[in-house]
Amino acid sequence: MTTIGPWSTHTLEFRPDTVVKTFRAGAHDNHRREWAALTLLHRFAPDLAPRPVSRDPRPSCPVVVMSRLPGVVLRGTTVRDERVDALAATLNTLYAAVPDGVVRELPVRPGHQGAIIARIDEWAGWGLDTAPSVGRALAAGVDWLNRGGGRRALGRGEVPPVFGPGDGNLANYLADSGGCPDGGARGTRGRIRVVDFEESGRSDRAFELAEITEHVSSRVDTSLDVRGLLDRVDLTPAEAARVPDCRRLLALVWLFLLSMEDPENPRNPPGTAERQAARLGELLG
Repeated sequence: MTTIGPWSTHTLEFRPDTVVKTFRAGAHDNHRREWAALTLLHRFAPDLAPRPVSRDPRPSCPVVVMSRLPGVVLRGTTVRDERVDALAATLNTLYAAVPDGVVRELPVRPGHQGAIIARIDEWAGWGLDTAPSVGRALAAGVDWLNRGGGRRALGRGEVPPVFGPGDGNLANYLADSGGCPDGGARGTRGRIRVVDFEESGRSDRAFELAEITEHVSSRVDTSLDVRGLLDRVDLTPAEAARVPDCRRLLALVWLFLLSMEDPENPRNPPGTAERQAARLGELLG
């Protein structure tokens, strides 16, 4: 079976033991990051991600072949209790697996803090046509970033770099079904593994956690115990202090993205932008 979404950079072909990921022309950097991450994790955390099998780097149509992992995606489920334990255990292993010296040689992942802030600065001048509640939340978010100390807080303090997958979509996290084809009760006690690394690179724990907790998938069709997850991931005091501002920044990004959806071809249910505006308001306090 081959699947592709209208906004995807690739197609996926699922075979009995492998997955063939074929990238669109122009997505060569995505292909390179995917292969590099699979190779890196196979070396330092071999049971956490698919095994790299082969690749074809031709510029017109790069391909990565990887092992096919069993399990059910977390997106569309209730992620609480034992599943939160399993997700936190996976993240703690993932963030600690790659040695510091190796991580520091990695390029910064796409869409990290500096790139995100530059994008918001650009979007803020577009004069988007939004619902009043969304417009007010956007203005409050931009004001927090520029005059409320957000930009300064995000640039303050040293936190250790880690390897980051770069995409918080819970569809990229697979719960071991423990032999249950439907991902039943035994699946909630199984390990969780990670797929999709085309946006991966050097990051930090606080930012990667915000990617997950503030990704629209954690609320639109999934029930994620955010507080439980944050409490279970190992963080230094500096990382823990950074998490709230990273969450605000990512929530603001999502509000901009939702505000720019084509009303004739929306990616999310009606009212998602308004609910995101309320969420950003809560995070801004």
